[in-house]
Amino acid sequence: MTSNRQYDLVLLGPTGYTGRFCAEHIVQNLPTSLKWAIAGRSAQKMEPIAQELKALNPDRADPDVLVVQLNSTELNELAQKTRLVINCVGPYHLYSTPVVEACASNGTHYVDATGETPWIKLIIDKYHETAKANGAIMIPSTGVESAPADILAWSLVKRVREDLSAPTRQINSTIKEMKFVTPIHKRNTYLTHSTRSSGPSGGTLSTILSIFDWLPMSELSKSMQPFTLAASPPPKNIPGESILEKLLGARSIRDLGTVTTSPSAIADITVVHRSSSLMPELYGQNFFFRQFLSVRNVLIGVAVHIGFLVGLSLLALPPVRWLVRKLIFAPGAGPRREDSVNDRLEYHAIATSDSTPPQRVFGKITYHGGMYPFTGLLLAEAAMVILSEEEKIKKVSRGGIVTPATLGQDFVDRLDKVGCNIETKIFQY
Repeated sequence: MTSNRQYDLVLLGPTGYTGRFCAEHIVQNLPTSLKWAIAGRSAQKMEPIAQELKALNPDRADPDVLVVQLNSTELNELAQKTRLVINCVGPYHLYSTPVVEACASNGTHYVDATGETPWIKLIIDKYHETAKANGAIMIPSTGVESAPADILAWSLVKRVREDLSAPTRQINSTIKEMKFVTPIHKRNTYLTHSTRSSGPSGGTLSTILSIFDWLPMSELSKSMQPFTLAASPPPKNIPGESILEKLLGARSIRDLGTVTTSPSAIADITVVHRSSSLMPELYGQNFFFRQFLSVRNVLIGVAVHIGFLVGLSLLALPPVRWLVRKLIFAPGAGPRREDSVNDRLEYHAIATSDSTPPQRVFGKITYHGGMYPFTGLLLAEAAMVILSEEEKIKKVSRGGIVTPATLGQDFVDRLDKVGCNIETKIFQY
């Protein structure tokens, strides 16, 4: 669709850890005809980023550098200039509600990388209808949380619908591998070894801690409900768990092996269920999704489950959060790029058709590389799908605050071209 706005895309927050990776992917992979800008609160901090981007691809026109404070006046002016905002300013519940409001009010498309489910619930309740009425497509959680799980589930549901002519009853998904390699370096001429490995950025860890500052555990527990973001009531007859599975976390699932509680499941399950409720004609009325973490054996699974619950309980204590803040990366910092080039992410999932007899479809998504470059890639490629196919996405999703899965096959195809592969196959028994 043609537009008289000055920019196709504005990247808000390019000086942050994820924002820098997103900017680099835009420069190296998106069309050179793209009209774009970087925006943030400090020109002094953004100018070096702009110079680094120019060195990556001298043939591309430099992005404009826009100084914007996070207040309604300046954010509305920004939203009116561009078709889409990629928002990398977190913690999102602290800083980004005015960004969402400006985009929803001005019909400006939007993507971000939040995993903050309580905040997503808040912005859906406040701005979904406004965004929908103004023609905005707004997709939070388009990073590692929760785009891989969501688009893999969509791919499986599509395969069940097209090849088996049935809706999907259930998907069990597991993070099969989330590999962080620990490299060994030589320093100067000595044989001293360093064991620095990739891991969470300062921004991610700061966000987790600030959520506990923001909400009491009673409110956080509400956001952990599987259908908290769904656009319709949950289906009846949801598959249950045994008391032992609830207590120990670990269980064995056919074709997936031994699995346990996954910390990212809290965010991913709610997003996938929102997708299913936005597209019931594809998923079916009885769809249910679960996500786990693959482990080698039951003992490890129980240990992971208990460790996760204990960790949550400890983070509820202010002195523990104070201590953790002393030990983490500062926001905006994180693992070195060279520490994550051999990282790997792989999800496996099994979809069961809602038919008699039920049939099963296997799916997996794989990506080789660091999780933060991957998030930058996901944001940029999702933005391009929205810019290229906005009318199609509005028809599928009905618009407003929606999910990565509403980007559909166009998103799958773009991801495949930049190293993120999705496969599905029907099991024959």
